[in-house]
Amino acid sequence: MQELVITNLHANVEGKEILKGVNLTIKSGEVHAIMGPNGTGKSTLSAIIMGHPKYTVTEGSIKLNGQEVLGMEVDERAKAGLFLGMQYPSEIAGITNSDFIRAAINSTSETKESLIKYIRRLDSAITDLKMDSDMTSRYLNEGFSGGEKKRNEILQLKMLKPKFAILDEIDSGLDIDALTVVGQNLTKEMEERSGEFGMLLITHYQRLLDHIKPTHVHVMLDGRIVKTGGSEIVERLEVEGYDRYKEEHGIEDVKEKRVSIGNCATSLGVNGNGSNN
Repeated sequence: MQELVITNLHANVEGKEILKGVNLTIKSGEVHAIMGPNGTGKSTLSAIIMGHPKYTVTEGSIKLNGQEVLGMEVDERAKAGLFLGMQYPSEIAGITNSDFIRAAINSTSETKESLIKYIRRLDSAITDLKMDSDMTSRYLNEGFSGGEKKRNEILQLKMLKPKFAILDEIDSGLDIDALTVVGQNLTKEMEERSGEFGMLLITHYQRLLDHIKPTHVHVMLDGRIVKTGGSEIVERLEVEGYDRYKEEHGIEDVKEKRVSIGNCATSLGVNGNGSNN
């Protein structure tokens, strides 16, 4: 069983405290959803898990199967089995989608996959995601629509087979049909790899959670998780919003300082100087 444990995590950016004691444990076979209004630290949490250099962790720990992650470089985190599906994937000219994904696999895996096996897996994953076949030869995300970029993040996930995937608003920019396809593929990954794979979904909307059912739902406000439960939390949020939780915890509206996450974490595994995924 895989386990990702975040304990009393505090972090700031440019001297402003964003995370104020996050505690979260995710095990293989589990799908955790974090919901909360803008400015509460959700994207900050995902960036810190993957090692964004602009954030400073001042207290706490992140452990993957008992091993401290905070001391790792981003490429080391990717090799250890962490994956970030970004809200705003970057475009990289000159590198084809196929070459990028294969290089990422080779840099994060202990064994080298044959070209024939890789092509077969890639073709199958593209078919599952209902992507155009020419996606393999196009430059990474260059000229992709918002929906194509998000499907491409899931394509990387399916090919890399990480231990834990953190998906930051993977549903934004997807129409109903594309959202269904993404949800079906994420559910399939969980079913096929439940003993060795877990997910953290960051989302604003119930619609994603209609397609992939979370085992745990967390409400995040003012840099910390204030409520944890099941799908009943989503139903309550649909009716009442976040005001009741804010009142219960004496929280005023705040705005999260956004930092561009940049390229995929797997790109750090490829060339050592990118950013996330």
